[in-house]
Amino acid sequence: MTLIKSISGIRGTIGGKPGEGLTPVDATKFAAAYGTWLQKNNPKQKTTVIIGRDARISGEMISELVIRTLQGLGIDVVDLGLSTTPTVEIAVPLERATGGIIITASHNPKEWNALKLLNAKGEFISDAEGKAILAIADEEAFNFAPVTALGKVHQDSTYLKKHIDAVLALPLVNKEVIAAANFEVVVDAVNSTGGIFIPALLEALGVKIVHQLYCEPTGDFPHNPEPLPENLTAIAEKIIATKAHLGIVVDPDVDRLAFVCEDGTMFGEEYTLVAVADYVLSQTPGNTVSNLSSTISLREVTNKYANCSYHAAEVGEVNVVNQMKAVNAVIGGEGNGGVIYPALHYGRDALVGVALFLTHLANKKMKISELRATYPTYFISKNKIELAEGMNVDAILKNVQEAYSSYEIDTRDGVKIYFGSSWAHLRKSNTEPIIRIYSESETETKANELAFAIMDKIRSLIQ
Repeated sequence: MTLIKSISGIRGTIGGKPGEGLTPVDATKFAAAYGTWLQKNNPKQKTTVIIGRDARISGEMISELVIRTLQGLGIDVVDLGLSTTPTVEIAVPLERATGGIIITASHNPKEWNALKLLNAKGEFISDAEGKAILAIADEEAFNFAPVTALGKVHQDSTYLKKHIDAVLALPLVNKEVIAAANFEVVVDAVNSTGGIFIPALLEALGVKIVHQLYCEPTGDFPHNPEPLPENLTAIAEKIIATKAHLGIVVDPDVDRLAFVCEDGTMFGEEYTLVAVADYVLSQTPGNTVSNLSSTISLREVTNKYANCSYHAAEVGEVNVVNQMKAVNAVIGGEGNGGVIYPALHYGRDALVGVALFLTHLANKKMKISELRATYPTYFISKNKIELAEGMNVDAILKNVQEAYSSYEIDTRDGVKIYFGSSWAHLRKSNTEPIIRIYSESETETKANELAFAIMDKIRSLIQ
């Protein structure tokens, strides 16, 4: 059993003893802490919370526990039912709600679930806000409402259409050019809510032929739900068998997006944001942002446009959003297939990613593999080095920084070292005694060699 309490929410495996897994007791306790925090920070207004969930097996149970706990605090709830993370994020400000909770463990396997917490803007809560909620949970400082002041619960099934309508209304989304391209598409939604939302979006965009693969929202994931190449063999085979133009893959809560080419090869999760940014910058020049562990390709694509600048942020969606706001970025996100388009909202959104990407592909009038070939080709190697308990990770990273002091270095989030167009990023884990080491270079061999060289350096410093 695993239970992880963090500033962004609570995540764990279903079952076990309270405090050791995500049990009904833990879900209720954390929902009560979040609701109490909202009430304390909004004492002069009625508190309302938007709730939505992905299709995982435990979702209905956890959602009901959360909803009834908030109701018991005197909080009104708008329940979207089966939904997506970006849909809940859009709904919070539209409903003028005080906050929102998405019941999802994102790309984790089906035994996991989580409560992801939003503020009144429909954005993830900050570090300080998360710590305040954790403190309330630890103290169990709850005050439930009397029977005459219980909250009201309202079901709202309109946000599938509202989200799609908002995407279609964006000036850079061209429904006509997409429809004229006559795309034939395969969708892998890993049997979660993307199986409802992505086919509906494609229909609204004028895509007439959609082959649905794992689009029944049963929560019984047919493969590891993280959209990585090793998990996408079935859609690659389906694309070749149907002679489709491309494949679309989303994770269970539909905030990560990956594409598969017409020949069954991967477009590359890292290149989802690169391609969308290329299109956005060609129409609305401006700044871009991704996190420090994302491909350098976004910087290269950004630099080809006049008066456009790339900016790196610390790892984490909250950090990327803050940096986007600071530099007034027109597009940003993360290399895990997360596209953040502030013209709609500040959150990773696979629906807006699909619409912008298909407009871009249709405008280019080329195969998706040909579009991929227009971008730089880099390979990322992801490794980790385990440390003995009690080792001073900060001191180790400081020593690595000094050892490579002749190179360009970024120390905002661990240590990132630039070797020309290659780089290595070292970050300590918040939950394990390990250092994560990501590296990127022109070939897979060079990326691995760079990572192994850094790992050898760490070992020598430890000794």
